[in-house]
Amino acid sequence: MSAARQIGAAHRIDGPQRDDLHGEVESRLERAGQRYTAVRRALVDVLSGGGTPLTLPEVLGRDRALSQSSAYRNLAHLEAAGIVRRLVHGIEYARYELAEDLTEHHHHLVCEHCGSVTDVTFGERVERAIDGALGDLLVARGFTPRHHAIDIYGACADCAGA
Repeated sequence: MSAARQIGAAHRIDGPQRDDLHGEVESRLERAGQRYTAVRRALVDVLSGGGTPLTLPEVLGRDRALSQSSAYRNLAHLEAAGIVRRLVHGIEYARYELAEDLTEHHHHLVCEHCGSVTDVTFGERVERAIDGALGDLLVARGFTPRHHAIDIYGACADCAGA
């Protein structure tokens, strides 16, 4: 992969990092007055191994033990606790991914034809350039940024070739 663009790397968490992830998720849920149940742990496992934001049907397809109502309800609790981010790009289904501070900073390529969403990370140089370009505008508006996200809409390689 080139240093400027890495695709699909933002959400794969393995080995000791996964144990750290579960510890952090449990701590966040405790602070929110919630328990880290088996269903919530299964959802975090699915999302951490997804490699891309997943729709609810995709989540259920990766762990057949999850029921739709329970998964949907628990995703909402995980979202409220700042563990899961819900993405709505005007497509048929919302997509879910782990919160960026649990994985890594990334952006999305959104296919307007098939609805696929692909994670893209830019190199440090590009991120600094983006932050710098936005700096004057934000200062002029008196806006204090917490983070940024870039979603690029178009056609994925499969749809562009069709």
